[in-house]
Amino acid sequence: MVDHLDVRHGAYHDSVSLMQVSRRVGDLDGVDKALVAMGTELNLDLLAGMGFAPPDAGPNDLVVAIRAEESTLPAALAEVEAALAASQGGGSGGFGDAPPPRTIAAAVTAGADLALVSVPGRYAFVEAMDAVRAGVNVLVFSDNVPVGQEIALKAAAAERDVLVMGPDAGTAIVGGVGLGFANVTQPGPVGLVAASGTGAQQLTCLLDDADIGISHVLGVGGRDLSAAVGGRSTRQAMRALDADPATELIVVLSKPADPGVTDDVRALAETLATPVVFAVLGPDAPDLTATAAEVAAVLGRDFSAPVWWPAPEERHGAYAELRGLFAGGTLCDEAMLIAADGLDAPIASNIPLRPEWALTDGLDTAGHVFVDFGEDEYTRGRPHPMIDQGLRLERIAAEARRPGGRVLLLDVVLGHAADPDPAALLAPAIADAVATGEDLAVVVSLCGTAGDPQGRDRQVEALVAAGASVHLSNAAAARRAVELVATHAGRSRTGGPA
Repeated sequence: MVDHLDVRHGAYHDSVSLMQVSRRVGDLDGVDKALVAMGTELNLDLLAGMGFAPPDAGPNDLVVAIRAEESTLPAALAEVEAALAASQGGGSGGFGDAPPPRTIAAAVTAGADLALVSVPGRYAFVEAMDAVRAGVNVLVFSDNVPVGQEIALKAAAAERDVLVMGPDAGTAIVGGVGLGFANVTQPGPVGLVAASGTGAQQLTCLLDDADIGISHVLGVGGRDLSAAVGGRSTRQAMRALDADPATELIVVLSKPADPGVTDDVRALAETLATPVVFAVLGPDAPDLTATAAEVAAVLGRDFSAPVWWPAPEERHGAYAELRGLFAGGTLCDEAMLIAADGLDAPIASNIPLRPEWALTDGLDTAGHVFVDFGEDEYTRGRPHPMIDQGLRLERIAAEARRPGGRVLLLDVVLGHAADPDPAALLAPAIADAVATGEDLAVVVSLCGTAGDPQGRDRQVEALVAAGASVHLSNAAAARRAVELVATHAGRSRTGGPA
């Protein structure tokens, strides 16, 4: 193996693009390790952990680090250039074209009306505030932004009548254009205000399958309906959709939220001309599949139970544990709520919905465990699990090696910016786990539309062939997993897949 390390000073690329470049290069035969990233402190620490000498690089410098077989290195470097060019939309214009804007102010002067900020969290506030002060809407994809800065951003946005989406807003669709992680959906009458990324993706996918289209998805960040932030962007987004002639129905969607803030938002909904449906997850609230059915009913449309595909072999093992391995935090929340209602045993999680559910003893803790691999603790210095399946692949193998019987419940999220072929890695891992596990069944929640670039049908076929049951409804997948465990204990309470 040989090491290649170079620093390109002042060559900025956004973090989402670089995650995909690193993955694309790292997947090449003969490449052992690859990191293409900005020279932030976090990324430099990651580089040191890979065994590279610390380079002279800062947050505005691009670092390219590759460890590969000597014969493979030229192809790997060529792949870096091709991937970087693709991430920039094919490169620069022709001779004499105006240079692309390099600041928020220059972009606004050139006519931009929406800014997307995707820089390390410590730098996001300054860039986003520049956009707000320039009078344009802004989507802050960056995470790890302090809540005090989020409040200041959203207060300034309210004064200027612009919208701040985020921080940590991973999903949006504005005027038919997907930003961040977004599925291919048809245009239509439903506008979403979403304090949840994968929750928005699940609901839009279910509606698309019911032939109900989307006008906009305005992601406001997972903390917006917290007591601290107070629903500032949610209210702004609701008013914007109310004024949009293409939006006939507004859905306010959130992971579990502060009750007082939710009451305030409901009060605002009563004053709007456009009807509003609420989908705020909680112990006594409808799941997202039930919300899709409610939306269809309000619009006078038909809605059928989402399709699911059984595993090729019905397994009847001694399933004592349910293990949720999720890439989407809201999908994990929804599954936990269903599991808590269907199982008479404690649940542990790194995103606990109750204080007593906190996961304190690691992933090998016995019992029912739900893990969101998209949480900051797992994404610092590495791509999000919707892009990089590495951590979940390791966990699937570890669960297969543990003694005793269990059901693995995992989500697979399709769409733009996600892994271009998640089943290519997950299906072999699932097949190995099913074949080697003492008593092990796998249930998959597949979030995607027929138009997504990964080819939903092809993903389903590969996952089912590997031994999993596959469900387009995350709620139905959770109920199926709970049923397998509860039936073993003699207390089926869920009635099977919805």
